[in-house]
Amino acid sequence: RAKPLDLLAERLGGLGFSVSCAVTADEPDDIARIVAAAADDGARLVVTTGGTGLGPRDRTPEGVSRVTDYVVPGFGEAMRAEGRTHTPLAALSRSFGAVRGQTLIICVPGSPRGALESLDAVDAILGHALDTLG
Repeated sequence: RAKPLDLLAERLGGLGFSVSCAVTADEPDDIARIVAAAADDGARLVVTTGGTGLGPRDRTPEGVSRVTDYVVPGFGEAMRAEGRTHTPLAALSRSFGAVRGQTLIICVPGSPRGALESLDAVDAILGHALDTLG
């Protein structure tokens, strides 16, 4: 079974992005550190996968929020709207988009299907968002 990280890396590569990956425990401090380091090292786009649900270990939004300048609500809205066309459970997702400096950060679900559907929901606006930030 394909892992969401591998699927996202393949899809992002197909969209023309240079991809590097990092894996961390579901700890807000670790998530914050990795996301901030990627942004501060010049990554234009950071995509996280997992930790956006309601479970006790789902703390990606809390970690990412610690190191972002602001949230872009339309990303989460678009991802949940697309997800709801496949399952009503998508309404429970805490996926979102945010900005740190000139870096766009997109947090998608941890299931392979949810991760790809969420990325598909926003891929048409990524270029414009990145151009605007740059």
